Amino acid sequence: MNLDHIITDLVFIKPELSISVTLVVLVLVDLIFSKHKKVLPFIAMVGLLITGLFIIEQFGMSSGSAFKTASGAGLITVDNFGTFFKTIILFASIIIIFFSMGSSEIGLVQDRHGEYYTLLFGMILGMFMMSSSADLIVLYLSIELLSLSSYILVGMLKTTIRNSEASLKYVIYGGVSSGIMLFGISIIFGISGSTNLYDINLLLHSQSLPVLTFLIAGLFVLVGLGFKISAAPFHFWTPDVYEGAPIPITAYLSVASKAAGFVVLIKFIKITFRDSVDAHGNWELFNIIDWKSIIILLSILTMTLGNFAALWQDNLKRMLAYSTIAHAGYMLLGLAVMSEEGIMAIMVYFIVYAFMNLGAFLVVMLVANKIGSEEIDDYKGLGKSMPFLGIMLAIFLVSLVGMPPTAGFIAKVLLFVALVDANMIALAVIALLNTVVSLYYYIRVLKNLYLVKIEKDKAGIPVSLANAILLIALVAPILIFGIYFTPIINFAKESAVFLTF
Repeated sequence: MNLDHIITDLVFIKPELSISVTLVVLVLVDLIFSKHKKVLPFIAMVGLLITGLFIIEQFGMSSGSAFKTASGAGLITVDNFGTFFKTIILFASIIIIFFSMGSSEIGLVQDRHGEYYTLLFGMILGMFMMSSSADLIVLYLSIELLSLSSYILVGMLKTTIRNSEASLKYVIYGGVSSGIMLFGISIIFGISGSTNLYDINLLLHSQSLPVLTFLIAGLFVLVGLGFKISAAPFHFWTPDVYEGAPIPITAYLSVASKAAGFVVLIKFIKITFRDSVDAHGNWELFNIIDWKSIIILLSILTMTLGNFAALWQDNLKRMLAYSTIAHAGYMLLGLAVMSEEGIMAIMVYFIVYAFMNLGAFLVVMLVANKIGSEEIDDYKGLGKSMPFLGIMLAIFLVSLVGMPPTAGFIAKVLLFVALVDANMIALAVIALLNTVVSLYYYIRVLKNLYLVKIEKDKAGIPVSLANAILLIALVAPILIFGIYFTPIINFAKESAVFLTF
């Protein structure tokens, strides 16, 4: 490979290079100017904004691949689909920087802010590489980069036992799922002679492979990816980790890490096992693994377990953890359809999900900063003393339920439409019943805020101008897209484009 080819390939990974450079700058600034740690979030923000410019540039590029193998398939691909999820990850990262600046938990470890922002950018780099990877080895290394950074960030505070416990459980569960996934990748390489998704797909077109062995390998890889998206039965780490981690990291894992997991799962199934796509956008997969039945089973199990487990939670972070498990189940519905319409519905759902979930966690963080608790019972009577935060939290929770006129309603409607068009009526009914169940535990929070009488009024919770602006910026799209949703649907349609050979 000559210098010209290397330079050409580097053009495809400009966002990743920008994140890497920012990471190095953060380390150097922290080492050289150790007494000026307040500048670190601003350096991080500048790095993310520059990365955003490169991502916008990638949307205008034609699809392509970099670091190509002998067959012509690349280890890294650039297409609108992967770039879309990089946009979601970037947006969540920017919001989390604001979270971190206003979090009392992160403020307690000011001496470790250099490590905090460096590890945060390690997570971002891993997720970006996951969004671009078209090779199982690159994919595995990207997941490990994301995982190792997040393991440390979850247990960074060390101020409570639950914080250390969350980190330890995350490491143990993550290590097991990672090992199982790597074993699956090794089996796929052993029977196909390649780890490139496009090469494996070409091989499946040209010859038959041992069905049982490939089935076992595919399910092993699914274990690793299911862990990342918190799909049942690979969800056990989620409630404990979400409850024990600092709130900014909990919010980040619930959106960005889940987005990275979904983009990889979708690419793994569609690129590797796609036989053809008909004129209506429906996928025809090879008969090696019945992915549709597996995804349907995972979806039903995930959303049902998430919603019913959330009913008994008294900690708001833990409740939202089970809520994110349920939402992973809803999004798996779109993948179960095995069509372009289903993928578009997932993408629209992620746009809305990012706003409403980050917004809900921001309110929880602001309240916890003041009262030092995330218990739902401690929210009794707070609606009167914090009218602005109460209204904001109500809108986010109503959107999470999927009720009109919020964008959460539009996101779920698109999923149901995709299911009905695919004649999966029973699955749509199950999802609708799960939505009804979810209404109970979300409304329970609002009941404590406004309907429970207390002996004396609680002290108000002041909201700074910066946090108020951030909350309005998160809630406005939920209300706007709930009425005028054409832009996000068009954006998802234009972004649902994979690189093909």
